[in-house]
Amino acid sequence: MNSLIVLDEVKKEYPMGRTTVQALRGVNLTLQKGKFYSIVGPSGSGKSTLLHILGCMDVPSSGEVWLNGQQLGALSEREMTAVRAREIGFIFQAFHLNPILTAQENVAITLQFLGASKREAGLRARKWLDRIGLGHRLDHYPAELSGGERQRVAIARAIAKDPTLILADEPTGNLDSKTGREIVELLREINHQAGRTIVQVTHDRELASLSDETIVLRDGQVAAAPQST
Repeated sequence: MNSLIVLDEVKKEYPMGRTTVQALRGVNLTLQKGKFYSIVGPSGSGKSTLLHILGCMDVPSSGEVWLNGQQLGALSEREMTAVRAREIGFIFQAFHLNPILTAQENVAITLQFLGASKREAGLRARKWLDRIGLGHRLDHYPAELSGGERQRVAIARAIAKDPTLILADEPTGNLDSKTGREIVELLREINHQAGRTIVQVTHDRELASLSDETIVLRDGQVAAAPQST
């Protein structure tokens, strides 16, 4: 069985005053190990909600989510936090780098939080920053880096802990088109070389075309989904 994530009739509702907003309306989806997916759709279609559920940052109102054969709804909040920390790497539009830490320290501190020694964390951070072309910027602070370089640091931070799944929420949103394409091509390279499953949310259909499969959301439902193999 090559399935990494299975969503079965997943719904998500948010109370808003006297009404209820239905962000997801019965999503059925299977994502395979080692593939690169893009989620696209108009504003309000449920893209970010779906990504948050995939990343264990939110839970469905109903339906089931399975990750590596484990039903996430059966886990306690503490267990969900552990899964999120251990198995999922996050890349955000806004980078979320600590301004008082260097590029290497920004990557290493996440590894130390997960139990790595300071020395081991530093070596692994250096390895991944080298691998993505920032070996010459290890000791630079975020303010001394370009937007593309800061996003590369965020990518190194996500992949250095060796996650099962990498989620990227509009990773090119703060970048110019050329740099944005370079970032998505880097994600594709990491997907191919490291064999990690990557799911990105993007509004750019051209960048989505660089992934293996595209998932189209419309009105909280999957309008087009990848074929399970």
